Amino acid sequence: MSEDFEPSAAASKDALPPSNDRILWIMGIIGAGGAIAGAVASSFRFGLGIFLGTLLAFVNYFWLKSSLRRIFSAAATGERPRMLAGKYFLRYIVLAAVVAAIYATDLVPIVALILGLAAFGFAVVVEGLMRMFSRKAG
Repeated sequence: MSEDFEPSAAASKDALPPSNDRILWIMGIIGAGGAIAGAVASSFRFGLGIFLGTLLAFVNYFWLKSSLRRIFSAAATGERPRMLAGKYFLRYIVLAAVVAAIYATDLVPIVALILGLAAFGFAVVVEGLMRMFSRKAG
């Protein structure tokens, strides 16, 4: 059994680069398609819930991305990143407050909102399936 964990040159040449942009496009398509399908199949409020959930998923993604960019850029310069646990979890608290407010006001069905929030997970699964089935035979 080999203890070599480094990828070979051939394996790294064949590997596809990460595609965050494609995942975001897929997430938007899933969110828009889900919103339209929800509005047609159930109600306008259900479709709006999926749309709002997907919008919150985008907000969460970009908020996390900017937070991590600041942390890693500070670490790259050699300074200790100043990050309190409360500041990091602030986005979770804000998103939870928004979801709670939507639930309390019964603006949209909570199931639809949660389906929209899960759009990023669905997009990652679709991206994985696309990568699995688009591999070169060889």
